Amino acid sequence: MAEVATPAPPLASRGLGAAGWVALACVALLALCAAVPGLLAPFEPLAIDPRGAFAPPSLAHPFGTDDSGRDVLSRVIFGARDSLTIGVTATLAGVAGGLVLGSIAGGSRSHGLGPLRYAGDRLIEALFAFPGLLLALLLISVRGPGVASVVIAVAISTAPGYARMVRGGVRQMLGAGSVEAARLQGDSGLRVWTTLVLPETMRPVLVLATLGIGHAVILAAALGFLGLGTPPPAPEWGTMLNAGRPYLTKAWWLTFFPGLAILTVGIACTVLGRALERRGQAV
Repeated sequence: MAEVATPAPPLASRGLGAAGWVALACVALLALCAAVPGLLAPFEPLAIDPRGAFAPPSLAHPFGTDDSGRDVLSRVIFGARDSLTIGVTATLAGVAGGLVLGSIAGGSRSHGLGPLRYAGDRLIEALFAFPGLLLALLLISVRGPGVASVVIAVAISTAPGYARMVRGGVRQMLGAGSVEAARLQGDSGLRVWTTLVLPETMRPVLVLATLGIGHAVILAAALGFLGLGTPPPAPEWGTMLNAGRPYLTKAWWLTFFPGLAILTVGIACTVLGRALERRGQAV
């Protein structure tokens, strides 16, 4: 009997789709703002002009000016560097911590590693018991505010999610036939982990990390809004939101445009992550 060929998935399902490409373009633009803000910003972010304070959006200042006459557009562009750096660094640290913790919790019970696996499980559950923002506030209250504290706080608050995914992936792979076959062939445990277990486990985690960058930026902005992030007058989006809060009815643009930037990062990373997830499932 002739074998019936399986039709290839539609091109849209194999690519990112229209929404995915739009999200990727937004992420690329934000990355460009973070990499070379001086080429895009029309003014220096800290240059003050008291006589031009609270100027509404215009051709000269598309996003208006703040209470010190600083150009809000330039501050939003320069703020991409601080906000995205915090988001990306915290996500990478969270993924690294989740990988270590998830590997411990998902490892085999053999060779006397049962207690270590039990401790890893309990630690993941304990971290999940605290809301992410509350955990970040607790850490910053101990270390004090600042960029380093925000990065560590966001990383610790996001690491349990990655750890739980790594734990599930490791346990699934350790029982897979490919791993059993590799062990029967005499492959060492290190080789099995580096060539089979970890690559397959990290594939969905890296997709989740794309979503995590947007979440980390939003969490870092929330801490900045509470006055626990980058101190003013640094152009960090959460700090800008906090600075514009007293003038919400007088100068709406002080909070609208930084908030729009935060919203754009969150939506773009979410849409891009979902598109990458669908693309991985279609391959």
